[in-house]
Amino acid sequence: MAAESIPGEKAVTALKDGFRGLVLRPDDPGYDEARAVWNGMIDRRPALVAQCAGVADVIDAVNFAREQDVLVAVKGAGHNIAGNAVCDDGLVIDLSPMHAVRVDPEARTARVEPGAILADVDHETQAFGLATPVGYNSTTGIAGLTLGGGFGWLSRKYGMTVDNLRSVDVVTADGQLRHASETENGDLFWGVRGGGGNFGVVTSFEFDLHPVGPEVLSGLLIHPLADAADVLREYREVAAEAPDEAAVWFVLRHAPPLPFIPEEWHGRKVLILAAFYAGDVDAGEGALRPFREIGDPIVDVVSPHQYAAWQQAFDALLTEGARNYWKSHNFVEITDGMIENFVEYAASMPTPLSEIACAQLGGAINRVPVEATAYPHRDAEFVMNLHTRWEDPARDEECIAWARELYDAMTPHATGGVYVNFVPEEVGEERAAYRENYDRMIELKNEYDPENLFRMNQNVEPTV
Repeated sequence: MAAESIPGEKAVTALKDGFRGLVLRPDDPGYDEARAVWNGMIDRRPALVAQCAGVADVIDAVNFAREQDVLVAVKGAGHNIAGNAVCDDGLVIDLSPMHAVRVDPEARTARVEPGAILADVDHETQAFGLATPVGYNSTTGIAGLTLGGGFGWLSRKYGMTVDNLRSVDVVTADGQLRHASETENGDLFWGVRGGGGNFGVVTSFEFDLHPVGPEVLSGLLIHPLADAADVLREYREVAAEAPDEAAVWFVLRHAPPLPFIPEEWHGRKVLILAAFYAGDVDAGEGALRPFREIGDPIVDVVSPHQYAAWQQAFDALLTEGARNYWKSHNFVEITDGMIENFVEYAASMPTPLSEIACAQLGGAINRVPVEATAYPHRDAEFVMNLHTRWEDPARDEECIAWARELYDAMTPHATGGVYVNFVPEEVGEERAAYRENYDRMIELKNEYDPENLFRMNQNVEPTV
């Protein structure tokens, strides 16, 4: 509905009058910036954007949406590939002004507000030589990352982001603020650990922290695409024997124009092994050596780096504004057929901005029982993400088709599960995202959001 047709103009005025943050309409300054998200394909015009300054604002916004029966989307920070953080005509609850991070170095915990990005978290925790497993791009939003499960360089050693979540504060659909942990509202705590935004608006995350850095062993090994098949066959054998502290991911893409890559390779297709060791640098030298001995790399820049800098190393490849379409699969192994597909589709990659990325999981992630959290993919050893990126809208059909074709080619090798944060479609992959835990999530939805107020997500529909 258009802004002028929202029922109850008095209610809109009352919301604005009682709000500590800003309530923006389409004609207000800052509205276009507030409705924008990282994915340039998303262009939606909400009737209202409620930029919350604190928990009271969130409660007021949720109550308004429920009482006025308007479509509501919840916007944190970061990427939001599917665009569900914004909606046409309804209300966007914008949490981006809430980005504080408070570290307790003695307890080794951090309380993080939902508008924080990973760079905010790393900046504060690394001041004390601490970190929690988060993603691999520092502009990612902590809220979306965590609610979907969350994984990164530390996850093989310390588990998923949700495995390090100690508690949350959640505003549920009835406008109540609930604290949830293993000992309080445990069912809700289970659901937010992988269930996306289905159960409410999280206003605070409490994480366990671990000693990390400030210096870690990390870096890139770059091989010609012509060698990719041989390198990947050897990589899978080495990766199977790697300790939990070692995480080595691979990416097929055009070589970016980075100063440590020989200029004659700029723009040419390559295979990149991105290596990381979560522990003592000297121990990491031995653990990563087998990966460095694979093939004859063009570049080997594995060396000590500041952890926070490594977390930001790939930010320039995922800047906002480009058009993005992602597809994802989980795998228990790298098969010969997968390697053939990787090489074939890398050769036909549609744009220099696109890439085929595959993260190494396993380790501590897979030692958590499937039923312990809503995130169910405890069998995955690798997760593939097709980052299809381009700038010209005229190429939408071509680029999306390439991603879908590679996704289909990989399906016979996959587990049938998908990481919910990598799903580009608004609807349609809920069963694959939540798998064995889907029925329990319906029960939670029935309890905490029976009217499906929070449906702008990979939605679990209530049955009541």
